[in-house]
Amino acid sequence: MNKTLGKEKATLQGLFSSLLFPVFVGAMGLVGVQGDGNGEMALSLGSKNKYKRMDSELSDDFEDDASHHHHQLERKKSTRKYVLACAIFASLNNVLLGYDVGVMSGAIIFIQEDLKITEVQEEVLVGILSIISLLGSLAGGRTSDVIGRKWTMAFAAIVFQIGAAIMTLASSFKVLMIGRVLAGVGIGFGVMIAPVYIAEISPTVDRGSLTSFPEIFINLGILLGYVSNYAFSGLSVHINWRVMLAVGILPSVFIGFALFIIPESPRWLVMQNRVEEARSVLLKTNENDKEVEERLSEIVAAAGISNGEKNEEKAVWRELLSPSPSLRRMLITGFGIQCFQQITGIDATVYYSPEIFHDAGIVNKSKLLAATVAVGVTKTAFILIATFLVDRVGRKPLLYVSTIGMTVCLFTLSISLAILGKGQLGIAMVLLCVCGNVAFFSVGMGPVCWIVTSEIFPLRLRAQASALGAVGNRVCSGFVAMSFLSLARTITVGGTFFLFSLFSALSVAFVYKLVPETKGKSLEQIELLFQNHNEWDGSEMELEDAQHLVHKP
Repeated sequence: MNKTLGKEKATLQGLFSSLLFPVFVGAMGLVGVQGDGNGEMALSLGSKNKYKRMDSELSDDFEDDASHHHHQLERKKSTRKYVLACAIFASLNNVLLGYDVGVMSGAIIFIQEDLKITEVQEEVLVGILSIISLLGSLAGGRTSDVIGRKWTMAFAAIVFQIGAAIMTLASSFKVLMIGRVLAGVGIGFGVMIAPVYIAEISPTVDRGSLTSFPEIFINLGILLGYVSNYAFSGLSVHINWRVMLAVGILPSVFIGFALFIIPESPRWLVMQNRVEEARSVLLKTNENDKEVEERLSEIVAAAGISNGEKNEEKAVWRELLSPSPSLRRMLITGFGIQCFQQITGIDATVYYSPEIFHDAGIVNKSKLLAATVAVGVTKTAFILIATFLVDRVGRKPLLYVSTIGMTVCLFTLSISLAILGKGQLGIAMVLLCVCGNVAFFSVGMGPVCWIVTSEIFPLRLRAQASALGAVGNRVCSGFVAMSFLSLARTITVGGTFFLFSLFSALSVAFVYKLVPETKGKSLEQIELLFQNHNEWDGSEMELEDAQHLVHKP
């Protein structure tokens, strides 16, 4: 009995000590610690009040624990700042795409007036960038495997700068097209490589939000393009569109500074058998050493490297053209979601928003450009919501909200343009539906499309398979941009948006059937998920149940 009471007393004392010790430590920090010269310490509230001395060994242990905890907190903060900086700098190329999309919607009005181009030439000028950028995307996958992700981004910036400079100085439609082609190639490289690079350097817990950065910067670029249109529209017709295009060179200048800050992708380094360099990068981008070693082991296994030797593998393109069942599912998901992102008409909405608002009844050029600024602000604001939610609620819930919301907005927009006419109600409804469409796009389909594509492919195929998805995106974007005016003239603007709403409805079914949830899984775990397609739903439930059990008190 006495032994039992003794044990219970010792247990209670231990519990009491463990509860009060942090309080004691906090108080000690507030009132001060004094040393007595014997390696022990005493707590004082004044010169006369002395309390019991604590054992020096306990003190040393506590100081070690506190020091370790402080070190971990500092490392966590510095790691997150470093990864955030890498994601921001890697996304700067995407500002170029966004800016070009936004600025061309207004600049084309003045280009048409200055260079006297036809409507067909206008469609070609607007849409050719998307078509040509697929060449950059195709070449970008192989280039990034050879020279690295980091230097591929640098190359993209240089090519775009040359193209933008030629467009700024163009004196004819032909010269303008040459600059446009070069700018498109540069954008193709940049758009393809940024999500891949960010996904490969990001910790699993933050990968979704960080990989959405390129889409954030596209939206920021679009907004800047709209603002540039409005700001420089007052200059002479011969000058204003040139200034608008020249401003687009500035973001690529900052990429030069970024090269001195961002590291190479650890996964690319492993593919080059530079494992120690990869470990060094992972130590900068992960919060603890254990996670670094686990992640490095997964990457080495995924890359097919064992004891410094690479396993024999089929050539990448041969494997993509003759895929295994799991790779075929990945390609359908990655290529399909990229195509659906564009065939729902987002680029038509952004490129031709002045024409859409003009069809609704706004005729003043300044008011047209001001309305496009409202679209840009909406698009940029809602992408920030997606960034906050994507690692909290998951990819699929955002895709559902996005695709369903876009379908409703596109259908309502088509009805408004067809029935309400050019009165105040019609203008208000069109503006509301256009802003609603870009808002729902930015919440899900915009960023999550690139996140999923950068996550699902195996390491050895990731760059080139992602490039293939980007090609689908750019082809659909170019097709939509180059056919919108002709299609609108044939079936009206309202009829065109009704067609977009049907494609958007199909995208809901595609997301339900063919896009798995990847939240909370490492890139290597996602690869295994596609190898066992029949257990998509089960694996997601198991992961969720496991998380609940872990957090259960």
